[in-house]
Amino acid sequence: MENEITVSIFFGFTSSVLLAVVAFFIRQLHNDFRKMGENLTEVKTTALLIKSEFKNGHELLNQKVEYLEQRISKMEFTQIKNQDHEK
Repeated sequence: MENEITVSIFFGFTSSVLLAVVAFFIRQLHNDFRKMGENLTEVKTTALLIKSEFKNGHELLNQKVEYLEQRISKMEFTQIKNQDHEK
C-alpha cells in the first residue's frame, strides 16, 4: 500500500512539473506573439509614413517639372515672337 502511494505521488509530482513547464512555454509563446503583433503594427505604420513621404516628394517633383515646362514653352514662344518681329 505504501509503495502504491509513493508511486502515485511520484507520478503526480512528475505530471505537475511537466504541466508547469508546458504552461511556462505556452506563456512565453503568447508573449512572443503579442510582441510580434505590436512590431507588425509598428512596421505597417512606418511603411505608411514612408509611402506618404514618397508620394509627397513625387507630387512636388511633378509640380516642379510642370512649372519648368511652362517656363520653357513661354521662353520658346517669346523667342519665336522675337524672331518673327526681326524678319
